[in-house]
Amino acid sequence: MKVGIIGGGGIVGSSAGFALQLGGIVHEIVLVDANADLADGQALDMLHGTAAIADQVIRAGGYADLADADVICITAGLRRKPDESRLALINRNVELFRSILATIQQAGHKSDCIVLVVSNPVDILTYLADKELELPKGRVIGLGTLLDTLRFRSLLAMNLGAPATQVQAMILGEHGDSMVPVWSSASIAGLPLEKWPGYTPKLGADVFQRAKTSGAEMIKKKTGAGFAVGVSIAEVIHAIALDSKKVLPVSTVFAGSGPAAAYGLRDVAISVPTQVGRAGAEKILEIEIWPKELQALQRSAGVLRDTLASVFGGKLA
Repeated sequence: MKVGIIGGGGIVGSSAGFALQLGGIVHEIVLVDANADLADGQALDMLHGTAAIADQVIRAGGYADLADADVICITAGLRRKPDESRLALINRNVELFRSILATIQQAGHKSDCIVLVVSNPVDILTYLADKELELPKGRVIGLGTLLDTLRFRSLLAMNLGAPATQVQAMILGEHGDSMVPVWSSASIAGLPLEKWPGYTPKLGADVFQRAKTSGAEMIKKKTGAGFAVGVSIAEVIHAIALDSKKVLPVSTVFAGSGPAAAYGLRDVAISVPTQVGRAGAEKILEIEIWPKELQALQRSAGVLRDTLASVFGGKLA
């Protein structure tokens, strides 16, 4: 599999490239960046380690080099300020993102390629990419709340002295202030989270709050997240490469309407449990969650729809 990373010279893009290198599953990684020297330096640094990991092609390139990529991952974008919400980025990032999409179109791409959107605000930009690239259904995916979910699980594990890989807890909705923790199905090693020694509702609420604000914490402490988001990106791309049908909370566009629409969601890109495989986002899993969680998920969709309407004026609907 060939993966192209737009914004590959930056912290997020290079962390994604390194995570993919360590995974040893992706055969070719191409880093594209407005700063060509930076992309070349990052690629060369990774290349120097290939002899100890796997036989991979790792190089810098341009948009033309992505024409035959199986996955195009877009990480380029302006970064958040410490006190700025992800949605506040929209007016600063939409024009840049449109130019990236236009260049992808001009350079050409495979008809069955998958585009993974990481740039923030990810749900808004995933919606934009889905509409403008006109790829088959499920082939535009936003990283969504996967990073939030991994943060949530890891912080729960740290606070409860549990193995992180056995913590199962998911965050759905917007990758932002209205994200929704799904307590109704949370567990550790198959045991209900609420029965785990040391767990209390207050501890859970505190952990969720820290997970929710971890992006701002990373910006304040080290200018922004890198390693964990790189791991999150690799999680999605590996699920595609291996056709693993892994269930991940990623963002895709809901175009349906009426009572039959999953979770009652429509005309929005938002994260729900999604089966990911070689065809991209292959299946939405509509599971029963608590009524208050469903209401919170629908409110989160409303926040995103209001933002779409204010920015695009319904022109993309």
